[in-house]
Amino acid sequence: MGMPSRPTLIVRSLVAGRRSVVSSTAPRSAPADPASEALGGARLLSAYRTMVLARALDERCLALQRQGRIGFYAPHSGEEAALVGSAMAMEPDDWIFPAYRELTVALVRGTSLQSVVDQLFADAGDASKGRQMPNHFAFREQHFVSVSSPIGTQITHAVGAAMAARYRKAPVATITYFGDGATSSNDFHAGLNFAGVFRAPTIFFCQNNEWAISLPRERQTRSATLAMKAEAYGFPGVVVDGNDVGEVYRAVRAARHRAVAGEGPTLIEAQVYRLGPHSTSDDPRRYRNDQEVEAARGRDPIHRLRTELTKAGAWDDARDAALVEDLRGTIAAAIARAEATPPVDPLSLFDDVFARATPRLEAEREECAAHPAAERKSP
Repeated sequence: MGMPSRPTLIVRSLVAGRRSVVSSTAPRSAPADPASEALGGARLLSAYRTMVLARALDERCLALQRQGRIGFYAPHSGEEAALVGSAMAMEPDDWIFPAYRELTVALVRGTSLQSVVDQLFADAGDASKGRQMPNHFAFREQHFVSVSSPIGTQITHAVGAAMAARYRKAPVATITYFGDGATSSNDFHAGLNFAGVFRAPTIFFCQNNEWAISLPRERQTRSATLAMKAEAYGFPGVVVDGNDVGEVYRAVRAARHRAVAGEGPTLIEAQVYRLGPHSTSDDPRRYRNDQEVEAARGRDPIHRLRTELTKAGAWDDARDAALVEDLRGTIAAAIARAEATPPVDPLSLFDDVFARATPRLEAEREECAAHPAAERKSP
């Protein structure tokens, strides 16, 4: 595999009147005290724009599923600061092992909005060729490993990849995302124990959004925090306010510095709140009340950062309204292109089976291709 291009996400901005970089993970030398590094200036504005994009896309995708235009979606409203802050703290050569709410991480690392939408529609532009269910993204150039539905399996994969990087003496770290529910999985124990023993350069990023589908945090564990579980495995655990993008960024930068310096893994617990359903298959009104959700909306990470930027004189209501309008238009255009794109060619099912197709596979492909197109049309 060749070296990936430096990931940037370009989004048209009516605010600036030109195309502007929403986020960049360009490599920089680690400071003496990485925990003191802060997001500021243009980078903080980039973080905000990405968070607004993520929220707008989240709302649109929920509507698409309810309209029957896509089959499935896992929303992440309320978790934007944790996702953007952590993603911006990683480097292009690092590897991402997501759960299923990390769409925003892929955008930060340079995945195009069109690629994301094409995957949701499983059209001919889908890099996965329609072989994964919607919202199960994989973007090789951005080192974004395929989402997997089973709980926690990505944790052990991240540790294995980190150990491979260590053996190769590559200055690379891995970060794996999971929810509070995954801390009860077998893979959580196995992954953290192995990483602790062998000092794997891995960052375990737990988004504690207070609900494992319908199971509340207090029914999950008696531990005072989830981060303290790291102590049993011999490495640090850190609790951060997941609604504060700067605090998340600093914590992940410090953890990455430890990892590539050979000091081992870190478990970060980002305390957030899932404002929407667990997925489009879920009705959260059955297990939580409106008062709880409204209280969480008062801690909305987007509102929090917008207030901070406005007080600093870097933002205002007019620019905010223009940004939202522009991003909604950009999302609508990407959806229109996806719906106008033909479906995946059914014959692509013969691709990628072997590095070099066998004679039998070639014969099967020819036999399938000989059938009339109407008989092998995608459903």
